[in-house]
Amino acid sequence: MKGREETMTPKGTVLDAVSVKRAIRRLGHQFVEGVDDLSKLALIGVRTRGVPIAKRLQSVIKEAEGIDVPVGELDITLYRDDVFSGLGVPEVRTTLLPFEIADRQVILVDDVLYTGRTIRAALDAVMDWGRPRSIRLAVLVDRGHRELPIQADYSGLHLETGENESVEVRLKETDGEDEVILWALSGEVKP
Repeated sequence: MKGREETMTPKGTVLDAVSVKRAIRRLGHQFVEGVDDLSKLALIGVRTRGVPIAKRLQSVIKEAEGIDVPVGELDITLYRDDVFSGLGVPEVRTTLLPFEIADRQVILVDDVLYTGRTIRAALDAVMDWGRPRSIRLAVLVDRGHRELPIQADYSGLHLETGENESVEVRLKETDGEDEVILWALSGEVKP
């Protein structure tokens, strides 16, 4: 029986460490300009890489405005629409929201926006914790190809990608270095 085996080949580095830092700084400054009351702002990072990005954004805002915006960590595992579709046993981690959601201006933070399914799950998870005044979305990379009507309010980079490409965000906190890599997916028929 023949099968298809996918391989990934790096196409190149889209953002290096300096560019990642600049993109995050730019996002933080957009929040300062776009949020009417920073004292009501809360950042919620979507696990895994959204959390360190949210913490870096917190530092940018503190440096720019002197306000220590609270940061939460959101696990969306059980909210995913593919959680029980044969992918194995899901690893559920802790959600940490050390602040009241009600009446907050929440900014969800994630590394890559692709189909919109992860953000749909994150919205469901946040709403189970309370009713914020508003929810906005910030991503480091928006690569297009939406399957749901979800758009980023803030993005560090808009990257046109093909269906046969993948975007990998690597961060110091999780991967030892900061960079964004574009990968090409190719399939070979195996005997």
